[in-house]
Amino acid sequence: MAANYVLAVDLGGTKLAVALVDRKGKVLTQKNAIVDGSSTLAPVRQIVKLARELVGGKGVRGKIAGAGVAVPGLVRRDGTVWAPNLPGWKRMALAWRLHQALGVPVVVESDRNAAVLGEAWRGAARGKNDAIVLTLGTGIGAGILSGGRLVRGAHELSGCAGWMVVTDEHGPEVQGVGQLEALTAGPAIASAAKKKLAEGVGGLLEEIPAEAINAYEVAKAARRGDSVSIKVYLEAGRLLGYGVANLVSLFDPEIVVIGGGLAKASDLFLDALRKAMKERAQPIAGKRVRVVASRLGGKANLLGVAWEARRRGDEGPGNGKQ
Repeated sequence: MAANYVLAVDLGGTKLAVALVDRKGKVLTQKNAIVDGSSTLAPVRQIVKLARELVGGKGVRGKIAGAGVAVPGLVRRDGTVWAPNLPGWKRMALAWRLHQALGVPVVVESDRNAAVLGEAWRGAARGKNDAIVLTLGTGIGAGILSGGRLVRGAHELSGCAGWMVVTDEHGPEVQGVGQLEALTAGPAIASAAKKKLAEGVGGLLEEIPAEAINAYEVAKAARRGDSVSIKVYLEAGRLLGYGVANLVSLFDPEIVVIGGGLAKASDLFLDALRKAMKERAQPIAGKRVRVVASRLGGKANLLGVAWEARRRGDEGPGNGKQ
């Protein structure tokens, strides 16, 4: 079994997915759960428990070749993790702790880097050496491949795309999470819709209690022909297009893949995004790049860390550190 499968983990701020993945990128089996945030070590114990359940016993050693974990934060070069949405995760030695518990080599990667690795292995960016995955959800991040290698930065902070500046607008949200994220991520779409509702132009959104409005509900209303909701998504698409234009001009990728939860609503904003990107990007790069929605959905991160775990395992034995 060890020669055929690796353990892949996608740890989010609220959701956890653990899967066994084979050499061809097929997910053999998967378990999902709500992240246990009751203590600092609770998510680690939860991953170990689900891993043992997947392999059918208490022992994991010898049943899988290794493990890879995608995390929602910063992965330092010493293997420690800073994840602001998980309690006490300022310098969590995640790779080392999982290696000690599971007895197999463990690699840890940021979720944005995992996404681009997954798309390059089995997704829309397959076979591409220069690709960007822009992940849109509660936050915004970009995984960047340049010349076939991840762009990491001096402090492992490359790809914090939510901090790109696309307008002159300022405000507390902008200062807290970055301008592009404050204006176009899931919470921003909900806020824009609620603002319209408060102004008395809510359209179909008036049928929904204000506290229940989120990006998903706005998308549903837009698909029912609600003009207010359609305009909210078109404006988000325009601003996202300016952000993508910056990425295209800087990195000259072959493809930009739109991933994350908001990719499910890409039919509402992708054309506006492409149009704005072409208006603002370096002309040759903007004309040649493809901008598409992810086909992998929630599996991109799992496949990305599975590929990385397999690659490092094939290079030789590890000790659970980065």
